[in-house]
Amino acid sequence: MVRYEDQEIKIYESISGNKETFTPLNAPHVGMYVCGPTVYSDVHLGNCRTFISFDTIYRYLLHLGYKVRYVRNITDAGHLENDADEGEDKISKKARIEAIEPMEIVQRYTTGFHDVMAQFNALPPSIEPTATGHIIEQIEMIKTIIDNGLAYVENGSVYFDVEKYNSINGDYGILSKRKIEELQSGSRELDGQSEKRSPLDFALWKKASPTHIMRWPSPWSDGFPGWHLECSVMSTKYLGEEFDIHGGGMDLKFPHHECEIAQNHATHGKHAVKYWLHANMLTLNGKRMSKSTGNTLLPEELFSGNTDILEKGFDPSVVRFFMLQAHYRSVLDFSNDALLAAEKGYNRLLEAVKNLENLSVSKESSTDVSKLIKSVYDAMNDDFNTPVAIANLFEGVKFINNVLAKKATISATDKEDLLSFFNSFIFEVLGLKKTGGSDNSKTLDSAMDLIINLRNQARTDKNWSLSDQIRDHLAKSGIQLKDGAEGTTYILSE
Repeated sequence: MVRYEDQEIKIYESISGNKETFTPLNAPHVGMYVCGPTVYSDVHLGNCRTFISFDTIYRYLLHLGYKVRYVRNITDAGHLENDADEGEDKISKKARIEAIEPMEIVQRYTTGFHDVMAQFNALPPSIEPTATGHIIEQIEMIKTIIDNGLAYVENGSVYFDVEKYNSINGDYGILSKRKIEELQSGSRELDGQSEKRSPLDFALWKKASPTHIMRWPSPWSDGFPGWHLECSVMSTKYLGEEFDIHGGGMDLKFPHHECEIAQNHATHGKHAVKYWLHANMLTLNGKRMSKSTGNTLLPEELFSGNTDILEKGFDPSVVRFFMLQAHYRSVLDFSNDALLAAEKGYNRLLEAVKNLENLSVSKESSTDVSKLIKSVYDAMNDDFNTPVAIANLFEGVKFINNVLAKKATISATDKEDLLSFFNSFIFEVLGLKKTGGSDNSKTLDSAMDLIINLRNQARTDKNWSLSDQIRDHLAKSGIQLKDGAEGTTYILSE
């Protein structure tokens, strides 16, 4: 059994810009926080990719024997339009448009988010706190930041004093690599347009306008917390003032995560996060996904095929497999052809697992199975490099098919080791489903059963010409028939 004590994981840390050896603060315990969705609309594929990436990281750490507390929040208040300090709350706006209660919006889209992630076979987090469930804690953190002289009250709102913070700590911009002088220069034109002392300052608490639906009492006004505050509060409440991993999408580096760093330091006098990890964006047919241009795709459209962008629907497990074929830090482009190719690869992988169970064994193996297995772990230990891990899995698929074709041999011990490894890694770590697969795959199995039965009948009737014709025609189509002691099976050609 592979254990974390025997593995050296390298993680690309966003602040240092280097791959660093993963050394948890309190092994075997690991604390991981990932910014969750703002539940005012259907979850989009960019969010899904981020959550699938961190679900895979979570699964791998669990697989190695770490005891992981995974916290992923739900933003149900305080996230204003354009991620700014002015404007309407995204949830309140949707509720106003539909003439229903904001919490109805929250309930609807939280349920929808959970349904989509379940279809992707993502494990639920250990804790899923909400912003509205932690208003008291957010108020207390604001009081501490004010007491530490790094926030000020203006007309019932409270703002974080970025320039004063930076004059003391000098690290605002450390994550996004933005210099405060450049930020100041780029924001001068906004001077005088806000009650903030500086355009760089950000809201910790906003006084609610008379028409603002979502509001809570505070020492400063009836209002609501700033968007950045909830993650500082909930991550440190459940993981401690210092914890191991903080993840999210690349688009959250600035200002959201930058502001988290400042809030945590202003409250606790130190950086909370040891390793910052960021997943990259999605494109669709080579262009950035955008609702305004129509170049967008919802998970349900992807699964059902009810869109002009795709020729058919794809099983959620195929989509998950497709996403894992790219490294979480690289841009991933969705296209119909790429998904079709991923579906073929996914089906080959599942077919190999099925074939592995039925392989005949020999005294010796003609390949080094332990080296093959190690290559997959080495890839995952290199910043969770799933595409390289999957490529190495397919070296195992080739070996299995060669054994099936009697071009290679496998010992009983190696068969048992490889079967255990394939099952644990493919289904537990990568999170693919044993019963997943496309409708096409299930249809192919059914059709092949019929064809194999017809060929067997031809052989029984000694109609060798028809039997060979069936075999040769299938071979030209990329399907190889394998006759064995236990009957005839088929594999898709390499």
